[in-house]
Amino acid sequence: RMKEVLMGYQKENVNCVAFGDIFLEDVRKYREKKLSQAGMKAVFPLWKRNTANLTREFIDLGFKAIVTCVDPKYLNSSFAGKFIGNEFVSSLPPNVDPGGENGEFHSFVFDGPNFKKKIGVSIGEVVLRNGLYFCDLLPG
Repeated sequence: RMKEVLMGYQKENVNCVAFGDIFLEDVRKYREKKLSQAGMKAVFPLWKRNTANLTREFIDLGFKAIVTCVDPKYLNSSFAGKFIGNEFVSSLPPNVDPGGENGEFHSFVFDGPNFKKKIGVSIGEVVLRNGLYFCDLLPG
């Protein structure tokens, strides 16, 4: 299915796709393999950059994000549903990457300087599913 979608974009003269991956070599190889099957190239502009600096830049540029998933091996359930900002970053334990790049948490970006309009969301229930804490996001 992915190849089919990529081929459609290739017909519109798109020949590369940018990804925000930073560290995970296996994910990078997977993406490169899938894109090469469609005759396209993967680009990784953030590869190996310092995540503390990237997270600060993300916040300073005005992007808005909510933590949607937390791995309890790294963080407790209270982090699910938090907005990512300076207070969030300063509350992280030292063993947690500020960008969640080791799977400590995942987030949803709902606003930023390059958004045509903000995606309206509200915080829903935090639930434990498959060993992870998820914060449901609701339309809002």
